[in-house]
Amino acid sequence: MSEYQYYEFLAVDRPLDERQQAEVRALSTRARITATSFTNEYHWGNFRGDPRAMMERYYDAHLHVTNWGTHQVMLRLSRTLLSLKVAEQYCIDPHVAAWISGEYLILDLTSEDESGDWVDGAEDSLSAIVGVRAELAAGDLRPLYLAWLAAYGTWERDEDAFGYDEEGELEPPVPAGLGGLTAPQRTLADFLRLDADLLTIAAQASPHLADMKDDPGKLAKWITDLPAKDKDKLLRRVALGHGVQVQMELRRRFRGKPVTTSDGRPRRTVAELLDAAAEARHKRRRLAEAARAVQEAHQERGRLLAREKRLDVLARDPETAWARVETLIDSRKPGDYDAAVDLLKDLQAVAQRAGHAEEFAQRFGLLRRQHHRKPSLIARFDQAGLAITPTSR
Repeated sequence: MSEYQYYEFLAVDRPLDERQQAEVRALSTRARITATSFTNEYHWGNFRGDPRAMMERYYDAHLHVTNWGTHQVMLRLSRTLLSLKVAEQYCIDPHVAAWISGEYLILDLTSEDESGDWVDGAEDSLSAIVGVRAELAAGDLRPLYLAWLAAYGTWERDEDAFGYDEEGELEPPVPAGLGGLTAPQRTLADFLRLDADLLTIAAQASPHLADMKDDPGKLAKWITDLPAKDKDKLLRRVALGHGVQVQMELRRRFRGKPVTTSDGRPRRTVAELLDAAAEARHKRRRLAEAARAVQEAHQERGRLLAREKRLDVLARDPETAWARVETLIDSRKPGDYDAAVDLLKDLQAVAQRAGHAEEFAQRFGLLRRQHHRKPSLIARFDQAGLAITPTSR
């Protein structure tokens, strides 16, 4: 299979001007470039640009997907909205990384699965994932915890992903609301291949999420009370094209810093999380297998009952059934051969039930001899276990 790579970049807060678009155009003549996006696909070769450098200079979000298992998303936001100190609590080399570039903090969240199947639609995920950027800016740290959890979840797929000395690593602060993810967070979790059982276990230590909606009255009063110098500075930034950044910064300042300290719940180790997820997974599969067995038994009873009813009808007029067998065989069609065999099996069962197995064997033997020059029909007889000699009840 040929190699495939998909690259996408988005400028969310501020579109690229003509000069910047020309600069990124120099990196790829085939890319689809607008003031707010850059997309390209490769079926051979590699992208000449450096995604890290492009994020540092031009874009706010990036997605990279390959057919050998790479799922990567990068997000850029103001360092005033998410500090490096907070982000580093969730970093795991090489799956979750964070660094500062000028006024920005950049996150790199990556999932690798060389043995995995291609995930349909993965290359279309950025528009759904990019919403977590605003959530992080508002103080919601669930996306970072999801990335951390997905990183250690690779241990389930690849036993060499980490060393055993990392089993005792403690989880970072568990944010509230893991039991009720937003749509962008759910898409991010799926994109990073976060195991559903592992997420369920992790969510057990996640407190209920308080209502994140801002009270309009309180927000209005808070803005009124801002110092005049602050308001002037913010308005200048809006006039210079930084309106989205100012909006996110105002909401962050109004809501306060995100909680990154323990609420008294004991922090779990990586081993405890993975072991609990494995146990939950096995329990779920056992329950599913038991339910499937009950369903299959019920269906089998239904099939047996239906067959008994069918045999009762057949027993009242077996000669019509034998004539039908001849008609089906004479058509020389494979499907009709199969139908003839099914009907003969029912006739055999009716004969055995009535104690006429020998009569059936004689009549079937004659039928077989009459059509012995039809090898595909004879093969069907043999595969179905239709015998010339009477079988014991």
